[in-house]
Amino acid sequence: VVTREDVEESLKGMWQYVKDKEQHLKDLHSQIEETEQRLSVKQSERDYWLEYRNVGIKAQADRIMDLENDIKEVKDNFHRATEYYRNTLEAVKEENDRLIESHVKLSKEQAPENAVRYLSKSSRREIKENEWLKEEVKMYRKEVSDLKASIQLLEEENVNLVAELIDGKLQNLTV
Repeated sequence: VVTREDVEESLKGMWQYVKDKEQHLKDLHSQIEETEQRLSVKQSERDYWLEYRNVGIKAQADRIMDLENDIKEVKDNFHRATEYYRNTLEAVKEENDRLIESHVKLSKEQAPENAVRYLSKSSRREIKENEWLKEEVKMYRKEVSDLKASIQLLEEENVNLVAELIDGKLQNLTV
């Protein structure tokens, strides 16, 4: 049993199939036209090159040789310029690095002075006193280390004297 809907669906499928085939046929016609146009262009190009081969090949060969020599010269100049600029760039980078390092070093040295300028008078006085105290501490530490060395020498001398005294007493006892 075939219903009306089945027939309509079948007809719709047929119409769609026919439309697809017509579209495909149109696409093929357009592709054929494009191919013919490309063929025409290629044929005209081929004719041009055949005429070129027969007419101006010698003059063009000379021109090509001149252009190749020019290209070689330009490449050589390019390589020389590239090397020059590379070396210049390296020199400039090294100079910049050196200048940056010196600037950073100078900035580090000047940073405390700049910081002190913006402090109040009492803070500056405290910093000066702190620096003075640091110098005093260095001096006292040196004095302490000198005294320790003197004490050690005296202790060694005392130990030697006590040892001599004990040796002398031992000799007196044996006598």
